[in-house]
Amino acid sequence: MDKMRRLLWPSVALALVMAYPLLFSTPFQQRLGALILLYAIAASAWNIYASMAAYSHFGLPPLVGIPAGIVVSVLIAAVIGVPTLRLSGHYFSMATIAVAELIRLVVTNTEYLGAAVGLSGPTVPRTVLDLSFTSALPYYYLFLAVLLITLGITWRMANSRMGFYLRAIRDSERAARSLGAPASRTKLYAFMLSAGLTSVAGALYAMMFGFVDPESGLGILISVKILIMAALGGAGLLFGPLVGAAILVPLEEISNNLLGGKGAGLTFVVYGAIIVLIARFQPGGILTLIKRLWGKRRQTAEPTVAAGATHAPGATHAPGATHAP
Repeated sequence: MDKMRRLLWPSVALALVMAYPLLFSTPFQQRLGALILLYAIAASAWNIYASMAAYSHFGLPPLVGIPAGIVVSVLIAAVIGVPTLRLSGHYFSMATIAVAELIRLVVTNTEYLGAAVGLSGPTVPRTVLDLSFTSALPYYYLFLAVLLITLGITWRMANSRMGFYLRAIRDSERAARSLGAPASRTKLYAFMLSAGLTSVAGALYAMMFGFVDPESGLGILISVKILIMAALGGAGLLFGPLVGAAILVPLEEISNNLLGGKGAGLTFVVYGAIIVLIARFQPGGILTLIKRLWGKRRQTAEPTVAAGATHAPGATHAPGATHAP
């Protein structure tokens, strides 16, 4: 019964996500749904150029460019991760931001990578392998399939030995090391896995829009946006990024449509306000808040049910039982 109850809400959520294009059929709504799934996949957009470069310069279709991008992203993550993962806390954050900004500047000044102008894919699909569609509906279901695979990989890792190591390292790296956990190697493997999944999200972005430049692919705002999505939904929770994306992406799209270019700076204000509110009132995110409220409700309901069963009409007492005066 408990297992069926745990599977109920994910099954309902999956059914609603599958039915979304049928319930909301306008081009804007379908594009919005596809963007939500795309940003739910992404943990970062720093390696977005890996697949796009193979797609644009070498004439490779995405089905070939994506694996190439994954390999390049994982190798870059390994090179960056070895020195930066020795740091912790704010120092690690500053180091990764510095590396991301350095890569953006290099790409901006490299003609082969499109420089400040960016890279564009073919204007007309060459074959079906280009995965270029005029409607957002095929992209929606393609992104949904990739999201399910990503969630499956994340869930499998969280319940494996590597997941146990990561949780132990998060709680106390020194204690984990003293118990024999390979902290450095485990963190590096997680870093490389995150980079590989990020490159997939970057390739999907390039396929859908057909264009990418340093700001849209490597800008600091992209990293902040994805970080906020994970924190808003619930950092460290399986469905946290999806919940955060489902809130933040529609908010951004609607504000862009209403304000146009006038609200360009407002995005930074909104992101900053969300960061302050999360840090101050709900560091665990929305899902953590829902779980806590649901747990309190169940704890309140259980004593009520127990009291009702004790004082129910017709309740019998054991022979010889005495009543308190």
